[in-house]
Amino acid sequence: MLHRVISFAAALCALIMLSTSGSFAQQATPTVATIIHAGRLLADPTTGRVLTEQSILVGSDGKIMSIEAGYVTREGARVVDARNRFVLPGLIDSHVHLTSELGPNQLLEEVQLSVSDQAVRGASNARITLMAGFTTVADLGASNDAIFAVRRGIAEGRIPGPRIIAAGSAITPDGGHADAQGFAPDVLQVLRSISACSGADPCARATRRQIQAGADVIKITATGGVLSNTAAGVSQQLTDPELAAIVQAAHMMGRRVTAHAHGVDGINAALRAGVDSIEHGTYLDDESIRMLRRGNRYLVPTMMAGWWVGQLADRGGVLTPAQAAKARQVGPDLVRMVRRARAAGVRIAYGTDTGVSPHGQNAREFQLLVEAGYTPLQTIQFATVAAADHLQLNTVTGRLAPGMSADIIAVDGDPLTDVATFMHVPFVMARGGVAKDEH
Repeated sequence: MLHRVISFAAALCALIMLSTSGSFAQQATPTVATIIHAGRLLADPTTGRVLTEQSILVGSDGKIMSIEAGYVTREGARVVDARNRFVLPGLIDSHVHLTSELGPNQLLEEVQLSVSDQAVRGASNARITLMAGFTTVADLGASNDAIFAVRRGIAEGRIPGPRIIAAGSAITPDGGHADAQGFAPDVLQVLRSISACSGADPCARATRRQIQAGADVIKITATGGVLSNTAAGVSQQLTDPELAAIVQAAHMMGRRVTAHAHGVDGINAALRAGVDSIEHGTYLDDESIRMLRRGNRYLVPTMMAGWWVGQLADRGGVLTPAQAAKARQVGPDLVRMVRRARAAGVRIAYGTDTGVSPHGQNAREFQLLVEAGYTPLQTIQFATVAAADHLQLNTVTGRLAPGMSADIIAVDGDPLTDVATFMHVPFVMARGGVAKDEH
C-alpha cells in the first residue's frame, strides 16, 4: 500500500514538473513572426479613424505586439504586403450554423447524416467562413458532438476556421421550433432534441446539462420559427416560468442567454426573464426597445436569413408550404423592424443565421444593413467591436491593438464607402496565422 502511495506521489510530482515546464515555455517572450504593411488601417472601428502607411507587428504567440508608423521590417519576420489595401479587424458573425445548410434535401438529411457527417460538413463550412473574412463566429444551434468537435479542432490548430463560440443544442419547448418536426411518430422519437423540455424545473435541468456538455452560451427558442416544419406560427412557445428558470440557471453558471424570438409576446417575455440578446426580433415594439436598451443587451437582426428565405419561397423547391408561408411574411417585416431599431438606437451585433443562407456569403448582411439606413462604418462596428462585446470577447478581438489576437483582414477598395467590398476578402489572418493571401 505504501509503495502505491509513493508511486502515485512520484507520478503526480512528475506531472506537476512537466506542467510547470510547459507553462514556462509558453511564457517565453514572443518574437516578431509577421509584419503586415497596411496602406490604410482601421485599427479601432469605434473611432472610425483611418491611418495610412502603418506596420502591424504580430508575435509568435498569435497576438499583436505593436502598430508602428511607416513600413518597418524585423530580421526573420515574414512581411505581408497590404500597401495597396484597406486593413481592419477580422469580422465577427454572431449567428451561424456551421454543420448544416438549408437545401432541397433538408428533411432527408436529418435522417441520413450521422453526427460525424455533420462534423465533417462543419469543418468544411468553417474553412469557407474563414476565407470569407470572418475570424470569429457564434454557432447557435447544432449537434453538441459535431460542433464541439469542430470548435476543438480549430482551437487546437488541426483544422482551419474561425474562433467558435458554441451553443450546441438549443433549449426548446417540447415540439417547439428547435425540436424535430414533420416526421412519422416513431422517427420523431429518435430525432427529438436532447434539450427539449416542458416546465420550469425540466428546462432549468436541460440548461445545466447543456452547460455541462460544453456550451459557451445558451441559445433558446422563445418563439416559433420560420423554418420549423409546422404551421405553429412565430409567437411565444416557452412559458414565462420556463424562460425565467432557463435564464436563472444559465446566469448562475456564468453563461449568457440569447433568444431566438420573432413574435412580440415572446420577445418581451424573454427580455423580462433576463435574456442578454434577441436573435431576429421581427415584431419588437416600444416595450421591446425599452428593455433592449436597458443594460448590455443586443439585437442580432439576421437580415440575411429573412432576405434569403424570401428568395427561396418565391423560387420553390426548398421550403415546405408551412415554411414558405411564414418566409413571405417575416422577411419584409424584419426589414421594417431593423429600420425601427435604428431610429431608436438599439444596440446591434452583426449576425446572419448563415446555414439558412449559403456559407461564405455572410458579408451580404452589410449591404442589407446599409439599405436599412445604417452607415458603412456603423455596420463595420456591428461586426467588430459590438459583436466582440456581445460575445464577451472585447479583450480578445474586434479591434487591432497590442495584446489583442491577431485577427486581421485586408480588402481591395474602401469599405467605408462601399460595403460590397467585403464580398471578396483577399487577405485573412486568424490568431496570428495567415489563412489566405491573394496577390
